[in-house]
Parts: sequence; C-alpha cells; structure tokens
Amino acid sequence: MTQPGTATAHTVDLARPLRPLDLRRAAEPLRVEVTGEVRDRVRRSRAHLRAVLGDDRPVYGATTGFGALVGFAGRDDGADQCDNTLAHLGAGQGPQLDPAVVRATMLVRVWSLAQGHSGVSVGVVDGLAAMLGTSFVPAMPRLGSVGASGDLIPLAYAAQSLRGRGWAYLDGVRLPAAEALDRVGLTPLVLDGRDALALVNGTSLTTAATALALESVRASHRAAQLLTCLLVDLLGCDPDQFLHPRLLAAYGHPAAADVAAQMRTLLAGAVPSGDRPLQEAYSIRCTPQLLGAAEEALRYVDGVVAADLGSVSDNPLLFPDADLVLHGGNFFGQPAAFAADVLALVTAQLGNLVERQLDLLVDPTRNGGLPPMLAAGPGRQHGLQGVQLAATAIVAELRRAATPASTQSLPTNLHNQDVVPFGTQAALRAVDQAGLLRLLCGALAVGLRQAGYVGARTPTAPGCAAAFARLAETVPAIDPDRPLDADVVRAAELLDRLTGSIA
Repeated sequence: MTQPGTATAHTVDLARPLRPLDLRRAAEPLRVEVTGEVRDRVRRSRAHLRAVLGDDRPVYGATTGFGALVGFAGRDDGADQCDNTLAHLGAGQGPQLDPAVVRATMLVRVWSLAQGHSGVSVGVVDGLAAMLGTSFVPAMPRLGSVGASGDLIPLAYAAQSLRGRGWAYLDGVRLPAAEALDRVGLTPLVLDGRDALALVNGTSLTTAATALALESVRASHRAAQLLTCLLVDLLGCDPDQFLHPRLLAAYGHPAAADVAAQMRTLLAGAVPSGDRPLQEAYSIRCTPQLLGAAEEALRYVDGVVAADLGSVSDNPLLFPDADLVLHGGNFFGQPAAFAADVLALVTAQLGNLVERQLDLLVDPTRNGGLPPMLAAGPGRQHGLQGVQLAATAIVAELRRAATPASTQSLPTNLHNQDVVPFGTQAALRAVDQAGLLRLLCGALAVGLRQAGYVGARTPTAPGCAAAFARLAETVPAIDPDRPLDADVVRAAELLDRLTGSIA
C-alpha cells in the first residue's frame, strides 16, 4: 500500500507505547508513523524468519497446518499458504462490529506487528499504517472469536478486506473492499503465509474493545459523581455529613476518599436546606463508598489495558538476537477477559446507582415534595414516566449481561484449544454495556433538569449551579409532554463535555 495524502489531526508513533486515547482517535483518520527504528526491527525479524526457514526448522503456520492440524505440512507456496490461512477462517457470523472498534483493533494490531517479533514484511506494517490514515473500515463480523489463538475469525475478515476481498465501509456505506481501497487511494496488501497468520493470531480486537469500554465507563463514573452532586444540591442534602473527610479516612479505602474529595470540590459552597432526613437514602449517602469501590476496580482494569496495549500478541514469536523461534500462548486473552468482566460488574452497579437516584428524584415521598414523575401537571402530563420505564429496562439489561464470560470456557479445535478465555465476548459485551450506562446517566440528567423546572431549588454551590445552567440550556423543560429519547442522548453528550476535566 502507499500512504495516501489524507490530512489527519493526530499522530501515533509505533515506536512508542499506545494509549487508550490513541484508540479513541483511531475512529477518524490517524497518522501512524513508521519510523526507521520500527522498520529496522521489522526487517531484522523478517530476515531471521527467512534464515530459520532456510535451515528447515519448523515454524508454525509457515511450514505447518493450523490449529489442530499443526502435525501436517502446510502449502509450499507462500501466497497459497496465505489463501489457505484466511479462507478457512471466513466463517464469522452476526452483526458487523462498530467501525470505531474495528479501527482501534487495527491500530492495536499494527503496533504489535511493529515490535519486530512476528516476522512480517515491512509492507504489512506500512499497509496497516496507510489504512489508518484514511476512512477505510474493514467489514468485521462480531461472532467467531473465543479470545484464544487470537481473534482469528474477525481479524481474518479484516485481512481479506485489506487484500481487496470481501467488504469494507467508507463513511458508513458498505462497499466491495477492492472498490473501497481504490476510492481512498490504497493498493491491496500482498501477503505470504506468515504475514497472514500474524495478522490474525493476536487478541487485538479483545484489547481494543476492552480499552474503549474502559474509557467510556470511566466517563460515566465521572458523570455519576457530577449527577450525584447536582441531586444533593437540588434537594438540599447536607454533604458535610456523608462526604466528611474524617468519615472517609476512617473507611480506609483511598479511592473512596479520592471520590469524596472530588465531590466536595464540586459541592463547595452548598447550603443544606435543613429539612432533609438526618440520614439520606443509600443512593445518596453511600455514593463515595460505591463510587470509590468502582474506582478501585477501574484502576485494576487500567493496569490490564496498559499491559495489553504494550503486549506483543502473536504465535510464534521470533527473537533474532538469540536466534529463537518460540511457540507459546501470547495470543491468550485471559487478562482482558477478567478485566472486561470486572467492567461489566462495575457498569451494572453504576447503573443501579443512577437508576435508583432517578427513582428517588421522581418519587414525591422522597424528593422533598416535588410532583410525582416531575410532571408539570400530574395526570394531564406524565413528565419522566417514560424515561424511568426505559431506565428500568436498561438496568435489567445491564444486570442480565453482568454474568462473567471468562468462566464459560468451552473446548474447541479438536481440544487443541481445550481452555479458552472468551475475552472477545467479555470485551464486546463491555462496550455494549458502557453505551447503555452512558444513556442512563443522560436519563438522570434530564430528570435533574426537570426537577429544577417543577420546584426544586436553584443549586447553591457555584460548581453545581454552573453545571445545571448548562444542562438547562441543553434540555428544554418538559411542559407539555414530548418524546424524550433525543433529550436523553443530548444530555449524555453534554455530560461527556462537562466531565472531561474531572480526573
């Protein structure tokens, strides 16, 4: 492939570690820099592979069949071996993956290949880098990977697309891959057997999806802090009780103290109304403990994602300096499987919190006497009734999907893959659930805005007042009733902006 002249706003250097931010930015055209350092190590690895093959040493996938058929010889011709590698993996099913997830996957894959342990040609690295500089998106089916031996089937579809076979997307339009490549000025990849296997034999989809889900859940975690502070101020609760630093220090969990400190900053200047119960419901009083525990879990996932983004995920790996070709399991996505399952648990509990806060807000027995469902004219209008119904359905979905995927191992491939992590399922589920949590936060934000319209006091803390003013500008009051689906989405988008500076 040749690098097209597409202008891009951001640059990723393959000689440097990837960051989750790089993966988010990969949704749009991204400049991927293949430095001389990268080229040198990729060439050394390729030369080492040739030397090993010249010595008639066995190399999985280059001289052998695949998976359970490793005991049989592969095809003699490199191009033929490539075709054979990818053809049998064309068995994916289900819906197409989100383009943002696909492009993040390809960035993770090219970074791994660029570390010089896979024996691929420089053209493969150049080709993937060039693709990411355009709007090209390989068509990748969701179902087919078990998160072991790499995300074989989804990545095989991507490899075929980059060869000009199968399908791709440009600006959301599905096209024959060859036509899409031509439109963006790319030439099809030419691969041999080792190139093809290296493209598919890694957990790049699992890693990318976990990283993207983590970023989204972190944003909702910040949104939940903000929304809780708005709820506290609108209702006139006393934050000096349940957020007191002495109280949280005695709790003994540093993350809970950190969350409470952030909430105290936003609530600085808040004046309690004096007519709230001595002890608020747990959905208010226990938020620093709940959100703190979530923060501790997210820090664990941070570590797994950072390690995965710096991981060479392939088999076999070549080490030219020691003349080694090592066959092992660096394609086994167990760390991300556990991490994505943790994300699902965090997402479900954050969803529980947000939904319970919405329930409190619409209930006149607990919201300080505001009208039921925050309706401007109860009976003649229904306010948040539909939004709460939808929120209940979303929470049910979050809970249903919180069952760990990483414990569902099934043997496959003639028991060659006799234990598998199902990390891909866990990661893609985490992406889905993160999107639902974001909408739940939007629903609560709409409720808070309506509470201000039907009689709640104006927030007294300057930070809360500023956030509420932005919310009121974004979401009109509900009077009369109207469909609120678009308002929930707009509120979620506003929360993304409002919480961008909250660490």
